Order: sequence, then C-alpha cells, then structure tokens
Amino acid sequence: MNVKAALSPEDIARACADAMWVEDDASKGLGMEIVEIGPGFATLAMTVRPDMVNGQRIAHGGFIFTLADSAFAFACNSRNERVVAAQGQITFIKPGKLGDRLVANAREVARGGRSGIYDVRVTVGDAVIAEFRGHSRVIPGTWLPPQDE
Repeated sequence: MNVKAALSPEDIARACADAMWVEDDASKGLGMEIVEIGPGFATLAMTVRPDMVNGQRIAHGGFIFTLADSAFAFACNSRNERVVAAQGQITFIKPGKLGDRLVANAREVARGGRSGIYDVRVTVGDAVIAEFRGHSRVIPGTWLPPQDE
C-alpha cells in the first residue's frame, strides 16, 4: 500500500508540512509559524520584529515576500511531491509595521503536469498589505516514504 492510499489528503498535507518544517531553517529563523495546512493551501504567520524594518521604519518588503514565498512553498508541497518555485511576483499595497502579525494565506489556483500557480494574500488583521503570485515546478522525489502493505 502506498502513502496516498493509507492517508487522507489532509493527513498527507500535514505530514508533508511536518517533514518540510524540520529542514526549513529560514522560516523558523524568521519566527514563522504554520497556522493551517491542507491539500493545495497553507496559512503561515510572522510578527514584524525590529530587525525586519527598513529605513522608512516599515516592514522590509523582502521579509513580506519571504513570508508569502514560504506559504506558497507549503501549499504547493502539500501533495507529497517535491515542488520548487519557478517564479514569484509580489505587489505591495500597504506597509506592515513593527509588531504587526502578518498572515499569509496561500491557495492553489491551477495545477497541471509539473506546473502550478498559487496566489498568496498577506494581511494584517482585515487589511490586505500584499498580493503574491507564485509559479511552481514539480521536481523528482517525495516528502513521505512509501508504506509497505
């Protein structure tokens, strides 16, 4: 029996996220947390720390992008395939501020063959501060080992 036959899609998504998280020093180092995970979607959160603000004293766009990119990564790796980013683009709408809890909600828009498209909305409370679109590419390998019968 293989992993997909033994586990629900939700269980597979959680197990893949757990396997990825162990190796994700960047996301952990920035204080990110996985809020929710499922097949084709992920929600991650991060609080803007003093070392994340720029000369304008607002959240550096690179950190907002990194949060969105991490949510994108967990969403597109939720089906027990190894997936990497092929492209990512972000539009900043409002600034994040020191102490803000940024929440990135990633969702699958389209998936076919080895390619996928994911949208990520980054919010602070009810305010949208950025919109990210990522294009993914499946590479060889899986997150979970096959299970024997």
